[in-house]
Amino acid sequence: MAKTQDFTKDINAAMKDIMGAFPVDTAAFEGVYKNTASLNEKLSGLALGAAEKSTEISNKWANETFAKLGDMAKAKAEPADYAKAMTDFASASAEVAAENMAAFAEIAKKVQMDTVELMMAAGKDASEGASAAVKKATKDVTAAAKKAA
Repeated sequence: MAKTQDFTKDINAAMKDIMGAFPVDTAAFEGVYKNTASLNEKLSGLALGAAEKSTEISNKWANETFAKLGDMAKAKAEPADYAKAMTDFASASAEVAAENMAAFAEIAKKVQMDTVELMMAAGKDASEGASAAVKKATKDVTAAAKKAA
């Protein structure tokens, strides 16, 4: 009976030979991974902080609105008092809405500024890393060329 050849051993050996012929510095990849993970952690922190502050504003706004609705829903002695209660509610709601929208805008502005700072710092780090990698590669190629000559 003929024995079938195990190609997986041959392929694995060939792949090892090929990968050995092209050495790769995995430290660079590890650095990129760590930098990316760190940036993602910082960006997530910004987003979560903004979400928390926005939720606090929304909850406060809702509670104030419910309190004002409670005042408006109370029974009145005169029909004109209902119109006054509606007017008071509308003007108070408009005032609170303006305050809360300004608070939301401040949160968005701060997140935007912090994000730009993070991205600029990440760009600077990436630029420095790329520059160092190019210098190292140039040095390695020069050394290999000198050996070959």
